Amino acid sequence: MSKQQPVEYLRPAMRQAGLSVSGAALIELMRAVHAKGLPFRFRADGYSMTPFIRSGDVVTVAPLASHVPRTGDVVAFIHPGMKLLCLHRVVSARGDGFFIQGDNLIEQPDGVVSRKAILGRVTGVERAGRRITLGLGSERVVIALLSRWGGLALIQRYLGPLHARFSRSRASCGKP
Repeated sequence: MSKQQPVEYLRPAMRQAGLSVSGAALIELMRAVHAKGLPFRFRADGYSMTPFIRSGDVVTVAPLASHVPRTGDVVAFIHPGMKLLCLHRVVSARGDGFFIQGDNLIEQPDGVVSRKAILGRVTGVERAGRRITLGLGSERVVIALLSRWGGLALIQRYLGPLHARFSRSRASCGKP
């Protein structure tokens, strides 16, 4: 298996057995896969990154290795308060950490997260078998800046019905 291929060999067996991994087990599995230098794929659950990452999308998280997260990167991290796996966007660098916030959590930033709590960087999103690139390309910096300056909040208020539809359930982290 090459280092470029995401580890997927366990998924079919787990699906057939009706198994699901979440919480601490998901974090440890991701760490184990990343320790081998391989990307990790799982199904996202929650609405905190809508519309860029939706519940049910399959995300690929690459190990950070020597990569330092940059403004706009979507990272997998252990939420400092909930101790769950989350996927949110780096809004800015702050000292030894990063200010992180979900794109759909305009009034609930995660705050400053240490580099040690960041497990990897989202490098791919698939929705219904199709690759989604919006939110991960060069526009990611604009999205992060809008989020940091409150611009996403204004846009979402003007999009009213869409915002209500995406926010109907409280955003959550840690579910595969």
